[in-house]
Amino acid sequence: MDVDLDYYTGQLAPLTEKGNYESAATLVADLPNPDIAEILSAIDMDEARRVMLGLDAKQQASIFGYLRPAVQAEMASGMSRRQLAALFELMDHDERADLYNRLSDSERWAVLPGLAHAEREDIRQLASYPEDTVGSIMTSAYVTLRPDQTAGQALDSIRLEAPDVETIYQSYVVESDRRLVGTISLRDLLLANPSARIRNLMIKDVIRSHASAPKTDAARLIARYDILAVPVVNDDEQMVGIVTHDDALDVTESESTADQHRLGAVARLATSLSESTITSLYRTRVGWLVVLVFGNVFSGASIAHFEDLIARIVSLVFFLPLLIDSGGNAGSQSSTLMVRALATEDVHAKDWFRLLGKELAVSLLLGLSMAAAVSVLGYWRGGMNIAIIVSITMILIVIVGSLIGMSLPFLLTRLKLDPASASAPLVTTICDGTGVLIYFNVANLVLNF
Repeated sequence: MDVDLDYYTGQLAPLTEKGNYESAATLVADLPNPDIAEILSAIDMDEARRVMLGLDAKQQASIFGYLRPAVQAEMASGMSRRQLAALFELMDHDERADLYNRLSDSERWAVLPGLAHAEREDIRQLASYPEDTVGSIMTSAYVTLRPDQTAGQALDSIRLEAPDVETIYQSYVVESDRRLVGTISLRDLLLANPSARIRNLMIKDVIRSHASAPKTDAARLIARYDILAVPVVNDDEQMVGIVTHDDALDVTESESTADQHRLGAVARLATSLSESTITSLYRTRVGWLVVLVFGNVFSGASIAHFEDLIARIVSLVFFLPLLIDSGGNAGSQSSTLMVRALATEDVHAKDWFRLLGKELAVSLLLGLSMAAAVSVLGYWRGGMNIAIIVSITMILIVIVGSLIGMSLPFLLTRLKLDPASASAPLVTTICDGTGVLIYFNVANLVLNF
């Protein structure tokens, strides 16, 4: 059940106005941490910071992880060195590395001296990976075992490490040089003979990702093999972290959002829509719109070329928007289907020829159905000739538009570009120009036959 945001913000207002932050913290303390984060994000940042600092230290660290990145940075900027260091100590390893990257240089230098040496090195290592790599989303909090340990010794190790790791359900077996050699589940350890050696129980063929790989690689492996976490290794096959299923879900959501933006010809937003400024929203949208304006010049030039035909049969103009929009709509549908199929690896670049025949058959059926509907309107507006023209044009435009929309993502994939760049506005613009040429050339042929 979602939190009643209006209720809690209303209840908090008189308490924070009086400076009664202890009571304000008590009011929300028993709520789920994600709900507390949502409530704090909706009130004044200085007051939210004071309310959060009135909560238990571990709860603070958990709540902080649910805040949006921009809110985290703003809240952290108002904390003292001691408060920030205490927060870093209790946060999840991957989340505190992300926060570290969002701090200013002065804030970083302020917080690092308050941390233990091991924690400082851990933060620096995790924060050193480029943003779009697997290393940037991994955590260093995981259970490691040695091949020569017994199952009983391994369970003892897990009990000791459990309070500080992300998951205990899967342990990773490493050699003395931290080279990953196997993995074993908690279930298998519990069922095994306590004296059995880990090397005889572990799975040796380990699914793994590399720290330098795109972060979508880890998300893909977790989804494909239905595992809770994927181990991450460096170029020397030494284990450096794990990516858990919840972080993989965040990656999938982020990539899906980015794909939706590209399909709408919108550049990637640096923050959420609600936090974006007018200037940033303008910049994300203006580029493609200007490019597509010049693309539409081709449609205008095509219409100008057929001015004499239009002057002779004025009723042709009535059907122009209807026909070219139908081609653009069909192309956008095909493009959307193919972009998603390529993203989920349902299809690959090599499947283009096989799918071409299927798309041709589907688009022919769609064109025939739409032609049947528009022919009646054509006959009513201009007689049999116009009905024939619009019917033939509708079939051809839908087929051509569908094939363009289907093929463009494959072409971009072949060129090592993002297939999502085959956005609906781009496909529509191409189909518009093509549709104008098809329409008036069909009209010329039919009327001069």
